[in-house]
Amino acid sequence: MNTRKSLFVAMLCVANGAMAQSVEDGLKDLYYGKYQTAKQNLEKAIAAKPTDDRAYYYLGIAELGLENKDGAAAAFTKGLTAVPNSPLLTAGMGRIDLLNGKASDAKQKFEAASTATEGRNGDVARAIADASSEIQGGDRGYALTVMETLLNNEGRKKRHQYEATAADYIELGDAYRFLGGENGGKAITAYERALELDANNAEAVMKQGLVNYNARLLQQAVTDWTKATNMDANYAPAYFELYQFYITQKKEQFSLPNAAKYLQKYVEVGDPSDKTKNEYYLAAIAFYQKDYDAAISKAKALLATANEAYKGKLTLLAADAHLQKGDSLAAKALMDERVKAVGEDKLDALDFKLLSAIYSKLKHADSATNASYETLAGTYLEKYAEADTAKDAEKYRSVAEAFKEMRNYAKTAEWYGKTLQFKDNPRAIEDHFFKGVYEYYAGQYGMADTTWTEFSVKYPEQANGYYWRGMSNFALDQQAKEGKAKEPFEKYLSMVKPEDEAKSKRFLTNVYTYMMLYYYNLDDKTNMQPFMDKLTAIDPANETVRQVKEYFESVEKAASSNTAQAAAGAGK
Repeated sequence: MNTRKSLFVAMLCVANGAMAQSVEDGLKDLYYGKYQTAKQNLEKAIAAKPTDDRAYYYLGIAELGLENKDGAAAAFTKGLTAVPNSPLLTAGMGRIDLLNGKASDAKQKFEAASTATEGRNGDVARAIADASSEIQGGDRGYALTVMETLLNNEGRKKRHQYEATAADYIELGDAYRFLGGENGGKAITAYERALELDANNAEAVMKQGLVNYNARLLQQAVTDWTKATNMDANYAPAYFELYQFYITQKKEQFSLPNAAKYLQKYVEVGDPSDKTKNEYYLAAIAFYQKDYDAAISKAKALLATANEAYKGKLTLLAADAHLQKGDSLAAKALMDERVKAVGEDKLDALDFKLLSAIYSKLKHADSATNASYETLAGTYLEKYAEADTAKDAEKYRSVAEAFKEMRNYAKTAEWYGKTLQFKDNPRAIEDHFFKGVYEYYAGQYGMADTTWTEFSVKYPEQANGYYWRGMSNFALDQQAKEGKAKEPFEKYLSMVKPEDEAKSKRFLTNVYTYMMLYYYNLDDKTNMQPFMDKLTAIDPANETVRQVKEYFESVEKAASSNTAQAAAGAGK
């Protein structure tokens, strides 16, 4: 009897062991981006072993993947109750501090965790480095130091040496990647080291794609992400990167069909237990396929049960779908509800971007109301640009172009000017050009003169720079009495080739007009006449030429009359 009972207990233990979830199961789920499943499995791992600090930590990471910061903080806090002074969970709380904008508090916790482990615990080092690299306000140089300390075995006896994993080299690569600049090559090398340890690691290849994307090697980035999906057809994060690439509204990337295709694939291989996320993305696919009614229906059906993060996303999706349908009032109503619910200070960049688009489309019979809509559209547009942490020339250029659509040329010029602060801006000459043009259109002639002077110093071979500087000064000297535009216009004329004169007719008309008026004011008919002849040749009916001719004819007629009268008087 006792033997049979012992055998039964042993079998029961084996069965329970097979059913129990381990931290490694949760880590595998996190690798594949299956945060809801990871959460469920890690909760089971905690139930099986309530003193495993790794289970609590990675549960917190799963919660963050589900955009539940409060849930993550609760997991770390509960873990510290079960495992007091855990360096890993201390690092987790440091991550929460960073997310709350408390960088100094975070750094103290990271250093305490690193000191407690002498910098030689892989989980702790990766936790510190990951938070410090990825979260705004983190010390990216410190992230690199932490990973280099972990991997440095110099002077250590063999039994004390740290045995690196693929995850360690991926984190090292991340540290280099976020540092940017010349560190891109070092990031690629670190990811290669990870692949040496795990040849099928799709994450390493996917992140090589991120390095190449940051270096503007767009085709290579797409190749890397595609390679990652070929290495592991279930690796959802690589499909998501491809979706993100094609949904980005840049000329060389944007493709709704490709975005919809990769998003569909992401949903197919993603986390089946994360129903809210999957339904949200299915609604997004309907949006991208221009089935706006389906997108609105799906989004509104999910709102009641969604958490705060997804409520925001679903509201934005439904409001944008209404806007695309041409119903800006319905879009405004949805966003008004969102602003009222969360408060304007809690809105993010995408909220501001959509609000700007909505108010730029709203029209009202009352001119004062219309003006207020235009003002709000501009205000929200600038808030979008300032709130978005991913600042680059392309984003600022899109803001400038949006202000151009609103016919707010002063703001258009200002935001084209902001693009020039970025050293890595292959379209800097265009942006500089448009800054000056829209300062001119905004009536900011003094600012335009400064911009065009700087433009011509930087790009002396560009004839248009001298023309627009001349035009800015023509506006400041409309009667051409001071000669402000003379020098830049003369330089422009010296650069116009005879074969280009026909296509430069509009520009030449303005230049010849100014130069003719300048010499007219000096009563210098000898220098004036060539410009009058050139202007007449390209514009025979020119009104200014007619008036100048009439003036000189009247002067000559008066002079002849005076001469005749003088002669008649002398003969008496």
